[in-house]
Amino acid sequence: MNRVTTSRPGAAAAAGRAPEAPLAYQSGFGNEFATESLAGALPVGQNSPQRAPYGLYAEQISGTAFTAPRAANRRVWTYRIRPGVMHEPFRIVGHGRIVSAFGDVATPPNQMRWDPLPLPDAPTDFVDGLVTMAGNGDPASMAGCAIHLYAANRSMTDRYFYDADGELLILPQHGRLRLLTELGRIDVEPQEIAVIPRGLRFRVELLDAAARGYVCENYGAQLKLPDLGVIGSNGLANPRDFLYPVAWCEDREGRFELVAKFLGNLWTAAIDHSPLDVVAWHGNYAPYKYDLKRFNTIGSISYDHPDPSIFLVLQSPSDTPGVDGIDFVIFPPRILAMEHTFRPPWFHRNVASEFMGLIEGVYDAKAEGFLPGGCSLHNCMTGHGPDADTFAKASTADLTQPTRIRDTMAFMFETRNPIRPTQYALESTQLQAEYHRCWQGLKREFDPTRR
Repeated sequence: MNRVTTSRPGAAAAAGRAPEAPLAYQSGFGNEFATESLAGALPVGQNSPQRAPYGLYAEQISGTAFTAPRAANRRVWTYRIRPGVMHEPFRIVGHGRIVSAFGDVATPPNQMRWDPLPLPDAPTDFVDGLVTMAGNGDPASMAGCAIHLYAANRSMTDRYFYDADGELLILPQHGRLRLLTELGRIDVEPQEIAVIPRGLRFRVELLDAAARGYVCENYGAQLKLPDLGVIGSNGLANPRDFLYPVAWCEDREGRFELVAKFLGNLWTAAIDHSPLDVVAWHGNYAPYKYDLKRFNTIGSISYDHPDPSIFLVLQSPSDTPGVDGIDFVIFPPRILAMEHTFRPPWFHRNVASEFMGLIEGVYDAKAEGFLPGGCSLHNCMTGHGPDADTFAKASTADLTQPTRIRDTMAFMFETRNPIRPTQYALESTQLQAEYHRCWQGLKREFDPTRR
């Protein structure tokens, strides 16, 4: 377990406002951490003493079954001003743009692509700015995922949120976010990701005038780093680059709202204090961030373009060995040096389904039309690959020189089950009706007399 890290609240924290001290982090994926914002608040040698220090309440949050193997077990002990049970009863509220039941509309096998979500004009916070584009499975079975976009222009100040249906993988594309959680604060910006565990309460502050990005809501097993196998002990995402917050306490009282997502619905409850009142905690069930620019890309240095699994950052394992519920893959800046090879991604049809997004720059398999903030969906066995212009350029490229792919960051959510677009996505004005035409310029080149 990491040593205790102390982050003392200042006068601002005592007055109920976030302290102005710089954010601090602890590193190491899935580590056991111990951290306190007030010296002596963390009990020593016992999780639940008869009386916790400073009159705090001990509360455990379990993210896995109690009997899960030690290596997979995730839980955190919190020492807080009030236990999480203290709020008014929940009542259901409508949010027609958030969907967790998929299949109400027929899923076409077409290639689909969308322009970026417009930034809102009316005041809109992170929760109100969410819209579901696609998904599969369902929260009740704890299998599958939902893929959302968000666009916001207002911070959550007196409003808090938690998702009981799944963990949230957040990818900003435009604008920085500050995630204030029960276990500490995380700042995240484009080309970084943040993961909020299932059930953890938080609110989102905007550090810029507006924000836009992507969210993968994972109903299944928690995301983990993949095993490296023959790659060895180094490469891809390194555990030391994953950052976890230190303890930080928001001691506020007033009229607040607690929003919960449970079994696909949003629920709201009145609460008279901030639920982010954890003074100390220890465990391994905590939010974290990762800088995608630190990913150590692996590639071919002889011939052929390898499978996209070499770009795997995080995976959600399924009950089938070697087959994940969700793979989170990125396509960062890199050097292609393969000779006698078509260097961009080849034409392909997969048993897996792919939802892609673009954070920055240009994706190397598309000449135009795939914009930062946009997204695409290629479902099970739907053909896809480079457009006609990219194919023509790559087919005549000088392969004696490396191709340097710069200033780009694309990602993909790949799932074992077909990804069903929502009615909103299928009827959205952002849907590119002419997307299929990018392949129509591929000409017949076959000549049986010329090898």
